[in-house]
Amino acid sequence: MSRTCLASFALAFVVLPGLTSTAVGADEVKPKPATTKPAKPKPSKPKEKKEPPSAVETPSPKMQQMTLEQQKLQPDYYRIETYELPAGVNFEASGLAVLPDGKLAVSLRKGEIWIAQTPTNLAKPNFKLFASGLHEVLGLAYHDGALYATQRSEVTRLRDTDKDGVADEYTSAATGWGVSGNYHEYAYGPVIDKEGNLFTSLNAGMGKGWAGAGAEESTHPMWRGWMMRTTPEGKLEPWCAGFRSPCGIGTDSEGEIFITDQQGNWIPTTPLFHARKGAWFSHLDSMADTQRPESPVKVDPKQPDGITVAEAMKTVRGYTPAAVWLPYVKMGQSGTGVRCDLTGGKFGPYEKQMFLGEFVLSGVNRVFLEKVGGEYQGACFPFIDGLQCAALALNFLQDGSMVIGQTNRGWNSAGNRPFGLQRLVWTKKLPLDVQKMELTKTGFRFTFTQPVDPASVGEFTGQSYTYFFQSKYGSPEVDPKPLKLTDAKLSDDGLTLELTCAELRPGYVHEIELPALKAKDKAGSPLWHRMAYYTLNKLVE
Repeated sequence: MSRTCLASFALAFVVLPGLTSTAVGADEVKPKPATTKPAKPKPSKPKEKKEPPSAVETPSPKMQQMTLEQQKLQPDYYRIETYELPAGVNFEASGLAVLPDGKLAVSLRKGEIWIAQTPTNLAKPNFKLFASGLHEVLGLAYHDGALYATQRSEVTRLRDTDKDGVADEYTSAATGWGVSGNYHEYAYGPVIDKEGNLFTSLNAGMGKGWAGAGAEESTHPMWRGWMMRTTPEGKLEPWCAGFRSPCGIGTDSEGEIFITDQQGNWIPTTPLFHARKGAWFSHLDSMADTQRPESPVKVDPKQPDGITVAEAMKTVRGYTPAAVWLPYVKMGQSGTGVRCDLTGGKFGPYEKQMFLGEFVLSGVNRVFLEKVGGEYQGACFPFIDGLQCAALALNFLQDGSMVIGQTNRGWNSAGNRPFGLQRLVWTKKLPLDVQKMELTKTGFRFTFTQPVDPASVGEFTGQSYTYFFQSKYGSPEVDPKPLKLTDAKLSDDGLTLELTCAELRPGYVHEIELPALKAKDKAGSPLWHRMAYYTLNKLVE
């Protein structure tokens, strides 16, 4: 048996907090969103410190009422099932990989990998320990006959060469990024493309002793706040930068990589970023490494502090805004795992759309993406809530059900369990829901999952707003303006609706509340989710 001596083990004296709220919850008490005019704050030093975790924040009474309405309908369409777990194991499920034979591999935060031999039998999944002795595993993938587990200081390739069901070969597949022992230096992934390149995302550090923005190169751990690519030959390459805590990393149906991040300094609310070579996503702690000769990211050594995201898109060299912003509290407080529905319709009417885990509110959100002007943007929608614990990792089994790995690691999240594993199963009943929300030259086009009754089409209301681009923690919603939504025209088949919006603003989220639509079926089924949030970066020409 060959087994590498992981560099991360040398840090055994460090108390491992595991997933903090920066990755999965709230390191600091986060500001509640407000609707204010954009007053430029005075520049302040980027400053983050470890504080008691914040509580689950309360949405507005109107949002609470909508959530209750959604929860009443939810069991009709998707049921939540809970796995029986191995006795005596803190099953903090941090990564999920489906093997070619249909078995489910689950990584645990504390360094083990278990394999469910019968993952669709929740009462008897028959979990068997496959690997152990790893250091804070925060991601798992299967590729070319092996499992790849992301630890603090490397991605480890694990194989069972003697076919006894236990890994006997541990080799390093990717390593070389800086690790100082700071509690916040997590590593996530991997995503492996068709050429065999391996992508990992790395947290920036935090708190006392962290050599972040403005630090000397000699004291700054290399490539923190970056996504790195490792070639099949083992060469580590910087790819894109400006992340704070890029917890969720996954691909769309075309193989493009998308990453979630966490609200904090320079990150106003949960984003979904399109990660590609040379992109810059604004968090300043990764700025030092952009000055290295091998960096593909080209940005100015200083950036403005206190302008809006809309202004930053025009003036900050290299800035790449989120493809989709998830408004704070309205769409959760901390986005996590990313997974594209490639089940071919087995999971319902959302094929090829993205699903994002939500930590604090213990749920799953949905994202529809489109390309406008050659760049991705799109809309986010609520999907499922009421899980037993914080959602961290997502994947789909071969039967089309979604598996959700969960751990709250002691931070606040909705639910009654500290960890676990659940799955979502489509009941085969088709909901009335917004399937797509697309930008047009004059407004938006909604496509529905089934025909809408024309008599139920009423008034659409909404607003647009942006966020601060700033070193302060998070951002309220700023420069709000009501949307003038008119001329709602439903197609003859009831499946699409064109809506005119008088003022479309690039760099702004366009939040729309749909009327209480009903389906043209015998039951007059109500619209499941009435809120939609479209991030408009570019106009349709």
